[in-house]
Amino acid sequence: MSEMFDLPKWKPAPFLPEADARDGSLIFVVAVLCFLACMTALAVIAADRAARGWADQLTGEATVIVRPKGSESPDSAAARAAETLAGIPGVTEARALEREQAYDLIKPWLGDVADLEDLPVPRLVAVELNRKQPPSVLVLDAALKAQGLDATVDDHSLWINDIKRSASVARWLGGGVFLLIAGAAAAVIAFATRAGLAARRDVVEVLHLAGAEHVLIARLFQARFARIAATAGLFGAAAAMVTGAVLRLVGGGQGITPVLPFAWIDVLAVLPCPLIAAGVAAVAARLTASSLIGEMT
Repeated sequence: MSEMFDLPKWKPAPFLPEADARDGSLIFVVAVLCFLACMTALAVIAADRAARGWADQLTGEATVIVRPKGSESPDSAAARAAETLAGIPGVTEARALEREQAYDLIKPWLGDVADLEDLPVPRLVAVELNRKQPPSVLVLDAALKAQGLDATVDDHSLWINDIKRSASVARWLGGGVFLLIAGAAAAVIAFATRAGLAARRDVVEVLHLAGAEHVLIARLFQARFARIAATAGLFGAAAAMVTGAVLRLVGGGQGITPVLPFAWIDVLAVLPCPLIAAGVAAVAARLTASSLIGEMT
C-alpha cells in the first residue's frame, strides 16, 4: 500500500541537454571543414613527395653539351667526352646521345626546319651520377677541359632549386589554408556557443546568483562543443580516408595523377583530425563562454 503513495522521483534536467536539434547541422558543418583540412594535408604531402622525387632524380643526373673544335666531328667529340666522364669517380654511366635525339630536343624551339644538318647543333652527353657521392660540376668540367673539349656541364641545380622553392610554397599555402579552415571552425563553434548562452541567459544569471563560478559554466560549454567537434572530426577524417583511397585506386596506384603521388601510409596523416578539431572547439567555446558570461553577470 505504501508504494501507492510514493511521490514520483524528480531528476533535475542538465544545464545543457544531451541532444539538441541544432547539433546535427553543427556536426555537418564542422565535418565538412575537417574534411577539407584533411584533403589539404594529403595534397601537401603528395606535392612534397613529388618534389623530393624530382629533386632526387635530377641530383643523380647531369647533361653535358659538347661543341666540336676544328675539324673534329660532333659525334667524335661527344664520344670522347662520354669516355672521359665515364672514368671519373662518382659517375655511374656516361653516354653520348644520337644525333637524331639532339635534333628532337631542339625542334620544338626551332619549329619545322627543312635541314638541320646546316646548323651547328651541339651533341649531348647524358651522365648518371652516384646519388650518395656525386662529383661536382668543377670536377667534371676540369676533366673535360683536360682533354681539350669545348663542353658545358649542366647539373640541373637551377631546376632543383626551382622544385624545392615550389615545394616550399606548396607547404606554406597548405599551412595557410589549414589555418583558415581552423579559424572558420572556431568561428562556427563561437557562434553556436553564443546561441546556446543566449537561450539560457536566465539560467546563467540564476546560477551566478546561487554562487556558481564563471569557470564552471564555461567548462560545460567547452566540454559540450569539444565532444561535438571530435565527432565531426571523426566523420571528416573518415571521409578523407575514403576519398584518398579512391584517388589512389583510380590513379592506378599512384594517385589521381602521377604528378601528385599518393601512398597508403598518407591516410595516417588524418588520424589527429578529431583531436585537433576538439582542441580548437574547446578553446573557442571556452573563450566565447567566459566573455559572454562576464557580460551577462
